[in-house]
Amino acid sequence: MNNQPILYETDFYAWTQQQAELLKLGKLNALDISNLLEEIESLGKQQKQELRNRLGILIGHLLKWEYQPDFRSKSWRVTIREQRRRIKEHLAENPSLKPYLNQAIFQAYQDGIDLVSQETPLDKKDLPTECCYTIEEIFDSTFPQGIE
Repeated sequence: MNNQPILYETDFYAWTQQQAELLKLGKLNALDISNLLEEIESLGKQQKQELRNRLGILIGHLLKWEYQPDFRSKSWRVTIREQRRRIKEHLAENPSLKPYLNQAIFQAYQDGIDLVSQETPLDKKDLPTECCYTIEEIFDSTFPQGIE
């Protein structure tokens, strides 16, 4: 009896190690194909989600910087710089995500608005309904003014 699906459900780490070993040994017929496919698809979705999450944080902080000039802080500046760097690294490691960037920004904008609404007195109605930043601005280390 093949106990791989049971191992998959009870000890995911052990299952991953078992699948890796089977691949190394070339025992393709012994692989848990259905769960492997599910996990590989999930990994791709996670890469897209990481891009959207980081963009949401970045855009939220850009909005805070722009719409709350009296409260600008080193923390906001560092967060903007860090998210830009990490997004660039993520795209360098996953270049096939670049065509998805416009859609990711569109989706992440709502997360950015939620971040601003949660962390400032501003409400959704106080902010643009659509992302007001171009891709170039989002990644420009000198944007917005005073961020350097």
